[in-house]
Amino acid sequence: MSSYYQLEFEKPVIEIERQIAEIEQRLARALARGESSAGEAPSFPGVDVPLEQEESTPEDLGADLARLREAHGATLQRVYAVLSPRDTVLVARHPKRPQSRDYIELICKDFCELHGDRRFGDDPAMVVGFARIGSHKVLVVGHYKGRSTKERIACHFGCAHPEGYRKALAKMKLAEKFGLPIVTFVDTPGAYPGLGAEARGQAEAIAVNLRDMSRLRTPVLSIVIGEGGSGGALGIAVADRVAMLQHAWYSVISPEGCAAILWKQSNEQTNALAAQALKLTAADNLALGIVDAIIPEPVGGAHRDPRKAAQNVERWITDQLHELRTVNPSTLPTLRYERFRRLGSVTEELAT
Repeated sequence: MSSYYQLEFEKPVIEIERQIAEIEQRLARALARGESSAGEAPSFPGVDVPLEQEESTPEDLGADLARLREAHGATLQRVYAVLSPRDTVLVARHPKRPQSRDYIELICKDFCELHGDRRFGDDPAMVVGFARIGSHKVLVVGHYKGRSTKERIACHFGCAHPEGYRKALAKMKLAEKFGLPIVTFVDTPGAYPGLGAEARGQAEAIAVNLRDMSRLRTPVLSIVIGEGGSGGALGIAVADRVAMLQHAWYSVISPEGCAAILWKQSNEQTNALAAQALKLTAADNLALGIVDAIIPEPVGGAHRDPRKAAQNVERWITDQLHELRTVNPSTLPTLRYERFRRLGSVTEELAT
């Protein structure tokens, strides 16, 4: 169960996983000995186990395994119940966390990917295509970070170029033309800040997306599945309903960027302080009215059970689409405008 990539706060869980793996190996050897027709214990090259451990019966080992699994579940639940904002950021960046293409594979049928912005080229950091989710035909848009090192470099680690945002918007307008709802998966530390991207109009492309998405006469859903950083996230997140996965983060800037600005250095201490101050967790965003719902993740994060996480995401999408389908499309831009105008409103009481 454990992997090379380990989070500091998960060390108690990883130790139990190591013990579980050891007991499972011993149980397999004990069962193999019991099935040996010659009555001799089979040899396992490279494995040196004390005799007293090997003499444990399958029943004893099974009881130990059940006890460890119970302790594993309890420890995992306890650890993830008290995550700090900084820990949440690290979970959202876990290399095994499900990405847009994973959710597309798990919940979408008949996915047909579309490419290119018809102005410059195709951006692999932005995935766009038509699909079916449940009984609904939709357009799916999502950031993609890549899995392998080669793929991550090609996808700029999920940081889209202007052609990615233009590709997304062009296909969104096509979905509006055919009366199809739009579902977006947000997972980016921010838009790509390179010279080429700036020369091709990065800021302008995001600004146009914000303007034109607010005018779309078709339902738009947006889900922050991992990282929701700055304008790079907002470029596909102007929606009628916005949700976050339980261990995702959504903020105007990353903790590292905030720490570098405020404290002139980014280290473990300043990054933790920045994450706390930014109010970037799902609970914080829900309390502030920035998102409309929190989609629960399996215990231990979506990376431990991607299929269960995908089921939760699919359930939220279908519920929202059933509701939004009853709304007159011509009124959606007005309702969307009112939703975003409410963000940041405060009430002050005058001192008497």
